[in-house]
Amino acid sequence: MRLMHKVAIITGGASGIGRAAAILFAGEGACVVIADVQGEAGQAAAATIVHAGGRAIFVRADVASDGDVKAVVDTAQNAFGGIDILFSNAGIGLSKSATDTRLEEWQRVLDINLTGAFLFARHVIPAMKRRGGGSIVIDASANGLMAEADLAAYCASKGGLIALTRSLALDYGRDNIRVNCICAGYIDTPINAEYFDAPGARERAARLHALGRVGRPEEVAYAALFLASDEASFVTGSAMTVDGGLTAAITGG
Repeated sequence: MRLMHKVAIITGGASGIGRAAAILFAGEGACVVIADVQGEAGQAAAATIVHAGGRAIFVRADVASDGDVKAVVDTAQNAFGGIDILFSNAGIGLSKSATDTRLEEWQRVLDINLTGAFLFARHVIPAMKRRGGGSIVIDASANGLMAEADLAAYCASKGGLIALTRSLALDYGRDNIRVNCICAGYIDTPINAEYFDAPGARERAARLHALGRVGRPEEVAYAALFLASDEASFVTGSAMTVDGGLTAAITGG
């Protein structure tokens, strides 16, 4: 098993990519701590893992709350003895241009998407140092590499996550802590459900990708598994595209 004896925190682990990653990581031997604001769904995700013979607990947490983040990290250490992996996956979207975005909306998107990843890194890194190293994987987005219309706050937050990834990688590489992010294309998750429900939206999104379809949560989870595992021992500071070719023509990625 690729994550045997590892302890992983997964934010936004109640649904979508986070849930897929929690189940996958547990299946590869990790003890999983699921952090999410969705209480019932989070408990259900942890129960699914336990019923399959894995080890998992759920902690209700708002990733934008420093107190909640600290509580998740403390719980992980108390329950499993330390932290080896952080998958910062929690995020929200907002389909608005800059002039249509209210200040409180802008702040909420940045608080959850960007500040949440910062807070978790700030609390997790000391614990990883005590373990002799670790791996942080941040769920950024193809929209951190390229922009689309009417996504001002979302694109800003995801671009910030890529820059944060690189900064953390430089600061903590000598502590044997690797930091990478994933830049996914359109993925069939609850965060995109409203968009995909619009007539023709799924088909339009599919045409934007070289593979001619949108992605599945499990496809992103497998990329996170690689980056979290020792197989990626020489990979840090990278922004891995898992986007079906969405950004290929734009970035050469």
